[in-house]
Amino acid sequence: MKKNENTIEILVRGVCVQNGKLLVCQSKDAANTYLPGGHVEWREKAAEGLRREIEEELGVRAVIREFLGAVEHTFIQKGKRHCEINLMFRMEIQTLSPKRKPEACEHWISFKWIPLSDLGRNHLEPQPLRKLVPAWVKNQSGLLRWGSTMDQGRETDIL
Repeated sequence: MKKNENTIEILVRGVCVQNGKLLVCQSKDAANTYLPGGHVEWREKAAEGLRREIEEELGVRAVIREFLGAVEHTFIQKGKRHCEINLMFRMEIQTLSPKRKPEACEHWISFKWIPLSDLGRNHLEPQPLRKLVPAWVKNQSGLLRWGSTMDQGRETDIL
């Protein structure tokens, strides 16, 4: 089936923090990082999709906790506009530690731990997560649950 160019992709992402460090994923040869996770499949609950994606990408079991929020994101990749909604959940993976680099099960990605203070320097995308993730981790009262790159008047160009 041919993919409609006007599709909004639904993604689920995990916020896994240990000792002040955030687990992130990175496509090989790309500057930006993003939270682990992926596409929600047809008739799949979001939390189940995140659990499945972590098993596929890292080969480990994750415990999916509460829903944290969502970020809508638009960007240009290889000359084509993409639009997505990212659903964020707190996630725990007891078999991983910031003391060791996680091994990816898929050849085109890698994982690493980055300090919460370095989200901008590590080009975490979507950009609103650079403020949302630290607020979620601190469990601030009245914290934001929504972010968007669509109101910034610019689009992120991802290679």
